[in-house]
Amino acid sequence: MNATAQWRGADLARQIVVLSAVSFMLIAAVIGAGAFGNTAVEDQQGGALSTSGSYLAPAGPAFSIWSIIYLGLIAYAIWQALPRQRTNARQRAIGWLIALTMTLNGLWLVAARFGTLFLTVVVIVLLLAALGWTFRVAVATREPRGGVVDSVLIDGVTGLHLGWVNLATVANTAAWLTTVVPPSWEEGADAIGVAVLIVVALIGLAIAWRSSWRVAPALALAWGLSWLAVERFGGEPQSTPIGVTAIIVAVVVLVPPVAVSVLRLIRPNVD
Repeated sequence: MNATAQWRGADLARQIVVLSAVSFMLIAAVIGAGAFGNTAVEDQQGGALSTSGSYLAPAGPAFSIWSIIYLGLIAYAIWQALPRQRTNARQRAIGWLIALTMTLNGLWLVAARFGTLFLTVVVIVLLLAALGWTFRVAVATREPRGGVVDSVLIDGVTGLHLGWVNLATVANTAAWLTTVVPPSWEEGADAIGVAVLIVVALIGLAIAWRSSWRVAPALALAWGLSWLAVERFGGEPQSTPIGVTAIIVAVVVLVPPVAVSVLRLIRPNVD
């Protein structure tokens, strides 16, 4: 932390905006969960966002990862609001971007509740782009890091958010396409699903490579892919080819960053 940095009005504004963004996101999440008697997310949009909404939707337990992501974002919002973080160079570089991702996260829930299925696709694509940019800044910045807390709450939480939204974007887009394409397309659903998952594998590996093999995005992506496989094997619609491919892709995206992380623990000087 750069303790000698001069305080600026924008620093306090950034802290307030981050706190406001996380509050908006959490209110939207509570409403989206159906806590006030309204329809839960999976039942909105005519059930298109449920686990049976498309061939690329993961099983219900996959969505429990949101609890970890939300807790991480809450912890980050509180931590960045501490006085000693106000002039921190890392916070100046990343705080506004994380606030943007939290705002888009909440807006997706608003779109799912009050908008159209296509609008949810637009918002989640914007969220994915924002997360990609945020994660790039987080891992590429040369500003001094603040130890384990800094790495976990910035790199780790943003990485999990990015990895999960990567797969969620695929599922959301597939749900929308399922409602607009001709029914005859279902005959090629297996082939299309397998092709999409291959692209997901390439994207997952690209994220790992560009982030010096950070493991957080791969963990979230592999988690979602594993539950996608579970749903395709035992849920509806069933698809063994997509289920098998999802498992293979989960292994492909997870093994390289985990292997590099283990190697770095054994040989700390390995780049």
